[in-house]
Amino acid sequence: MSAQTPYDFIGGEPAIRSLVDRFYFYMDILPEAQDIRSMHQTNLASAKDKLFKFLSGWLGGPNLFIEEFGHPMLRMRHFPFKIGPSERDQWMLCMNKALDEISMDPRLHTNIQSALQNLATHMINQEPSNSLETAE
Repeated sequence: MSAQTPYDFIGGEPAIRSLVDRFYFYMDILPEAQDIRSMHQTNLASAKDKLFKFLSGWLGGPNLFIEEFGHPMLRMRHFPFKIGPSERDQWMLCMNKALDEISMDPRLHTNIQSALQNLATHMINQEPSNSLETAE
């Protein structure tokens, strides 16, 4: 018998699909997420599919993304987009709201949330737009 993974504990494919649907729902409706929404195509079907496939493997389920697209190389794939702390925070706002709707052990929720926060921070490729220059 194999060990259960976060994918299993949160409910497998149906839970991941729900998480992704809710994530993009919040991205669509929250004014605070307009900057990251504008980075996406009008039709979110492709983005939803890729995020679902990525999260499936990332959470210990089937490696659907890798099977179809190869190694995620997330930072490289996101490099064409200007991602700063604000965009990271917008992404996490939507993801946190979506995560709150998935029934899971609170410790698992905290661990997933923290890991996604680290992942989102890793995607930053721009300095904050309102940073102050310091003269030396």
